[in-house]
Amino acid sequence: MKKGGQHHCKIACGASFGDVPRAAILQGREGGLRTLAAASCRPPQVKVCGLTHVDEAVACAEMGADAIGLVFYPPSPRLVSGQRAREISRSLPEQVWKVGVFVDEPFAAVMKKAEFCRLNCVQLHGTEPPEMVEALEMAGISVIKSLFVKKRPFLSEAGLYRASAYLIESGGGFVPGGAGLSWKWAEAGELAGKIPCILAGGLSPENVGAAIYEFGPDAVDVSSGVESEPGRKDIVKVRAFIDAVRNAKHKSPPSVKGGREDFTEPGRIFK
Repeated sequence: MKKGGQHHCKIACGASFGDVPRAAILQGREGGLRTLAAASCRPPQVKVCGLTHVDEAVACAEMGADAIGLVFYPPSPRLVSGQRAREISRSLPEQVWKVGVFVDEPFAAVMKKAEFCRLNCVQLHGTEPPEMVEALEMAGISVIKSLFVKKRPFLSEAGLYRASAYLIESGGGFVPGGAGLSWKWAEAGELAGKIPCILAGGLSPENVGAAIYEFGPDAVDVSSGVESEPGRKDIVKVRAFIDAVRNAKHKSPPSVKGGREDFTEPGRIFK
């Protein structure tokens, strides 16, 4: 799924990930979201997740959100129907990325939803195998793979996946995503600069500045921290959150052997 939500599948949407040739997967690993060129003093990008209403999604975009998240996990209080997700996607400007959040869904189901809902990319927030990530990338769907501190896949397993970007959070809630649990962001700081990172978990207008300083992410993801109730965004809080991101201070971390050359500057994930 490329810029503007145009679907460019390289295999049929009804196929299974086992249908993708291994050689093709290996050849296609360098696609997706991996452009990490930095611009001077650029703040991390912002993804507002768990949108369920068109007007709130549009308001988030108008305030400067780079991406919005649409949750397709039935137990979540932020679950959105395919039809509503499609309406939200069609209402947003081309430059705002539409990210579908899935938890252990079959390959064919993810492909079908991405096509219908005009998604730019998908976030896999469960225990999906590396082959699933690779197959989706080869099918033209950029993937954000979630990694966790307290459950699998752990942060240490990042090397098993070849996703376009990685969402980093604690994984301590009962329901994946939107648990609102803060954690010691510096625990995962060694990943910043080595892989494209989106920091999530308990972020709010009050603490996102400190989180950015401690971790140094390419992007930040917020859900419950800007809500009036699950699935309903408080636009005043959204504005405060985006302002806090833009005003956050950046620590200059030591150079990391094997890390990217622009380590001290956030890269662009949603581009």
